[in-house]
Amino acid sequence: MPDRSIVWFRRDLRLGENPAWAHGTLDSTTVLPLFVVDPTLMRSAGDYRRTQLVAHLRALDEQLRARGGRLHVVEGDPVDVVARIAGDSAVYWNDDYTPYARQRDSAVSAALGDRVQRFPGSVVQAPGTLLTGAGNPYRVFTPYSKRWFEAPVHRAPDEGNAAVSDDPGSGIPDAGEPLMAGGELAAIERLERFVAEVDVYPETRDRPDLDATSRLSADLKFGTLSPVQVIGRIGSASDGARAFVRQLCWRDFYATVMDAFPHTVGAAMRPEYDAIKWRNDQEEFEAWCAGRTGYPIVDAGMRQLSGEGWVHNRVRMIVASFLVKDLLVDWRMGERFFRQWLVDGDVAQNVGNWQWVAGTGADASPYFRIFNPVTQSKKSDPNGDYIRRWVPELSELGNAHIHSPWESGPLELAAAGISLGDTYPLPIVDHGEARERCLQVYQAARTRA
Repeated sequence: MPDRSIVWFRRDLRLGENPAWAHGTLDSTTVLPLFVVDPTLMRSAGDYRRTQLVAHLRALDEQLRARGGRLHVVEGDPVDVVARIAGDSAVYWNDDYTPYARQRDSAVSAALGDRVQRFPGSVVQAPGTLLTGAGNPYRVFTPYSKRWFEAPVHRAPDEGNAAVSDDPGSGIPDAGEPLMAGGELAAIERLERFVAEVDVYPETRDRPDLDATSRLSADLKFGTLSPVQVIGRIGSASDGARAFVRQLCWRDFYATVMDAFPHTVGAAMRPEYDAIKWRNDQEEFEAWCAGRTGYPIVDAGMRQLSGEGWVHNRVRMIVASFLVKDLLVDWRMGERFFRQWLVDGDVAQNVGNWQWVAGTGADASPYFRIFNPVTQSKKSDPNGDYIRRWVPELSELGNAHIHSPWESGPLELAAAGISLGDTYPLPIVDHGEARERCLQVYQAARTRA
């Protein structure tokens, strides 16, 4: 048995159901738990994600202290840091599947050779393990999901008895208050709260006013929960449980697409849509970013994004559709803005979902599917409670017109203290006209292709 191994934590900030940690502690007498603060990734993350990362690192360090050790934290280029710290030791890690991570890990592997041990600890089914009958990566979700649900789920072994190094390195950086309590134990508490409500998930999942989704996306992003662990706890005994597990299948699907087609981080999966003549009006884009479009459900979603670094999934689709289809702003601009602000900003999931809304990606929504923001608002927030929380200047407006205040009469607006164009903006586009414009632009791109 080797004397010493390195377990390189990345987006797997937990000890339970962690293949790299389990095997590292089983294969060696001493293990050094390493986290590298990568300046490239820290610069690309917004404040919410950086703060949440620090909270998770502190919690992981506390777990390791209970085992007599510390999390060894070093800042620098991982390619240099990992090879230097490893020396002659083996290095264990769980794979990540973004283009940046693949390039980074290939460079570290080239430096360390056969001393690297890699595991699929951030997904249920690793990219490349489920292929079409022709041996190709899947581009369509439905046949992928059929294979995914039939495939065996492999659990990590229990961790071993290796002694844990107590060298903290340069220490965990400072940060403010996180959006949610950090660490694996807090994540498990969030999972347990959702398990109690999962049976009604299909009926409530599209209601941002009820806050009825799992809120586990950030835990899956940082790996304070393993998706294998979540599946094991959620089970399949109810329609709600099965509906939620299907979302984890989508998560694996987008990781597979990103791994197989890394160019899609900046280009349409369907190349004909790279010919779209985007308007990219900067003032309209800034109004969308600030939650000042004049469409209350859109503005509520964008203000929630800036207010807490998270947005309800249905609202993410509504605001994305509005940007791409109503304003004809390139989906890449919205994707980058989301990825910077979201505490759960995950490249594969963010790109996959934005391309789905834009109609440009793998198994995308048809290009002619254009969300009506008022109709969507009435369905998802029927009493306007979500809007009132995030757009308080509309809080006194009645349910009949809170989704479209420009349809209110002057007396009702005055009674609610609203002056359109002053206290709250008029709509920056007419949805019906914007829809027709969008269809023409997309059809023109398809014709040119």
